[in-house]
Amino acid sequence: MKNIKNKRIYLAGHNGMVGSAIFRQLKKNGFVNVITAEFPSLDLRNQKSVEDFLAEKKPEVVIIAAAKVGGILANNTYRAEFIYDNLMIQNNLIHSSYLNKVEKLIFLGSSCIYPKLAPQPLKEEYLLSGYLEYTNEPYAIAKIAGIKMCENYYKQYGCNFISAMPTNLYGYNDNFDLQTSHVLPALIRKFHEAKTINKPFVEIWGTGKPLREFLFVDDLAEAILFLLENVEAENLYSLGISQLNIGTGKDISIFDLAKLVSEIVGYKGEIVFDTTKPDGTPRKLMDVSRINSLGWKYKTELKEGIQKTYEWFLENKADSKLI
Repeated sequence: MKNIKNKRIYLAGHNGMVGSAIFRQLKKNGFVNVITAEFPSLDLRNQKSVEDFLAEKKPEVVIIAAAKVGGILANNTYRAEFIYDNLMIQNNLIHSSYLNKVEKLIFLGSSCIYPKLAPQPLKEEYLLSGYLEYTNEPYAIAKIAGIKMCENYYKQYGCNFISAMPTNLYGYNDNFDLQTSHVLPALIRKFHEAKTINKPFVEIWGTGKPLREFLFVDDLAEAILFLLENVEAENLYSLGISQLNIGTGKDISIFDLAKLVSEIVGYKGEIVFDTTKPDGTPRKLMDVSRINSLGWKYKTELKEGIQKTYEWFLENKADSKLI
């Protein structure tokens, strides 16, 4: 996309972990017309509010980083909220972007869109090839709907709308609430608190056997900038796929992840696994060969990324009652 730095870019979800990383990346690279809006002044679930906002601001580019997100417990507990909120947010933004002739849109999804027992690593072609993991099915179905909206708005209307599917993310501005967080920030908080009170053991859900891939959120932000500048809808859909994977192409067991986090935090106690709790999908490793072949590759190794995230946690969250 030519002259992208001068385009009016609306970044939906700029306060979240992903959105804030993209915002930093845009500013760092000289983007001067980044549009944001705070909730509740703009409720993305409200169709008229979104239509009025886009009609007024007239963005040329839209990045959808806004979503209702959480780990296994949150996904499985708030199933109705996860499917309703996410469907409404993305439906309103994608359709209003079409109505307002937005030049380019990037929709962010998640690796949970792929079937629970799909072959590994997960290729883009495996979308809709099998059953989803039950615990996050509502969220996954919403994200799949968003992918297909982008694809079919391109096919019917010629909209330059594309979908990017990042693997599990972590980093600055992560959610460390044990009721709603993902596994990595939850481990950081658990081990930190256990270290602080000299707790003899830390209990972790599941068997520790599932394998997970993790991408530092600032690396994802660089990938989004790469897509903005280098990948168009016709490039993507001509390959016969509906979305582009973004990840490291490497995974780690939850057991080994827990050991790594405990070492970085400096916790010396025992790690205990509660095998009565669910594991979720056995393995979720992304095939990232396509985006690598286009010219993007991750930079931050897992140990370095966790160290940076823990340092941010210590500075911003460790003593806060608002975690």
